[in-house]
Amino acid sequence: MANAYARIAFTPTVRAEQHQHGSAEIYARVLSPDRNDGAAMTEREAAFIEARDGVFQATVSETGWPYVQFRGGTPGFLKVIDPQTIAYADYSGNKQYISTGNLRRNDRISILAVDFARRKRLKLLGNARITEDPSVIAHLNGPDAPVAERAIVIRVAAFDWNCPQHIPVRRTDAEYGEEIRRLRERIAELEQQRFAGV
Repeated sequence: MANAYARIAFTPTVRAEQHQHGSAEIYARVLSPDRNDGAAMTEREAAFIEARDGVFQATVSETGWPYVQFRGGTPGFLKVIDPQTIAYADYSGNKQYISTGNLRRNDRISILAVDFARRKRLKLLGNARITEDPSVIAHLNGPDAPVAERAIVIRVAAFDWNCPQHIPVRRTDAEYGEEIRRLRERIAELEQQRFAGV
């Protein structure tokens, strides 16, 4: 686990649980002041984030309840602005505005980006800023997308690559595309042979 992520996630209560269950010593190394990783994204994190066509986003309400939402779009909808900033255009949806309302009161946000086909996941913690600035929205808006209502700009406080355990393998139509094309060609070939009496 990355140091920056552990410093946020390993609260005193979490550390007490680690002590009780025997993992505190292992994770003490992660918290070492000699380490300083997991705060500034590299090209690896940027490429992974911008390749996603969806992420899970968690915010917290003013009453303390967590709210998780799926945010999706074409790959690249979530853009890496710099090593500590990501952002996306926020389009009109069901008009509930739960995430938006939560972020206006409490700017803390968590993003879980998963590549199901390759069983990789990246967790990010940050502070979000909502903006209606047209120039920011224009920069984030996709070429064929409707005009966004706002932009969500996230200052990444920490990130961590998580283990692949328990991630089911799933692929998108695009990832299966070549295999499906070959299978369809083979089916057509077999049908042609069948009808030709071969």
